[in-house]
Amino acid sequence: MTTAEKRLKNLQSQYIQLAHGNGGRFMRELIDNLFAYHLNNSLLDTNTDATAIPIDGTQEVMVTTDGFTVKPLEFPGGNIGSLAVHGTVNDLCVSGAVPQYLTLNAFIEEGLEITQLDRIIASLGTAAKEANVSVVAGDTKVVARGEGGGLYLATTGVGLRDKSIKLGTSQICPSDIILVSGPIGDHGIAVMLAREQFGMRGDLQSDSANVLPLSQALLKIPGLKFMRDPTRGGLASVLHEICQSTGLNIRVFESQIPIREPVRSVCEMLGYDPYYLACEGRVVAVVSEKQADTALAALQTLADGKQAAKIGILSEGQPHLILETELGGERFLELLEDDPLPRIC
Repeated sequence: MTTAEKRLKNLQSQYIQLAHGNGGRFMRELIDNLFAYHLNNSLLDTNTDATAIPIDGTQEVMVTTDGFTVKPLEFPGGNIGSLAVHGTVNDLCVSGAVPQYLTLNAFIEEGLEITQLDRIIASLGTAAKEANVSVVAGDTKVVARGEGGGLYLATTGVGLRDKSIKLGTSQICPSDIILVSGPIGDHGIAVMLAREQFGMRGDLQSDSANVLPLSQALLKIPGLKFMRDPTRGGLASVLHEICQSTGLNIRVFESQIPIREPVRSVCEMLGYDPYYLACEGRVVAVVSEKQADTALAALQTLADGKQAAKIGILSEGQPHLILETELGGERFLELLEDDPLPRIC
């Protein structure tokens, strides 16, 4: 068997599946064995949300890119336009940067109503102004009816970060504490309910929002080690990334993880696991044990951080993600494979 054949065999599939885009094991194998292999260079780091571009001075340019294919295009709490802004600027924010500029590519399907497109782009513009970023370049393509999902958006974000900021899994140590800035799973369930599947409706809204106030508050804490926004694959996928990168054990506590009752109820009825559902306005952070209470207090002073919580701890041991249940039991949270809710971002 050739080297190429061995590498592609690691993908465990001859064809692309929805699971290759869900943030779990299949997506990681695809990135490592195909994209990272062919595009390898000194700046490419597929384990971060944004990459630093070296320049002279005290700041560095951070660049990120993203694509958005949510269905339906409009949902309680936002739409694909505002989501594109929030998703892009948030990747910069949790990397320690202040977002500055965006580019926008729109892939529009023939037959999309102009009035709906107008609402979406207006929402995108409002979200950009609120995040204090400018859309400085873009491109538009129209595809034939039936060849798209109404509207797909692709973005690139550029921000500035102080060179003194050092964040990443390499900074994490045993006894560090894991925080989350608010309730998880809101976006995933809000989008699912907007599809009116299963005959269910609800008034739950997506948490889609700009996390810059949260990230800037955490950056003032000297014990901050890591930040990430738990989008595809949710909280569990972020924690698995930490396990795999550090080789440490993570224990999280069910009683401490904030989950809204509507999210919990829908998950119980339909068999979803809230720990794998996407968020679009939350921050997962790892902080030193000594600074955890200070970091939590800093989050809780903010409107979007009032329900922030300490949810887990890292320790020496096998790199497993263990959930301690409210009844005192334990269960492994496995790496995500199947996609519970396709096209949620």
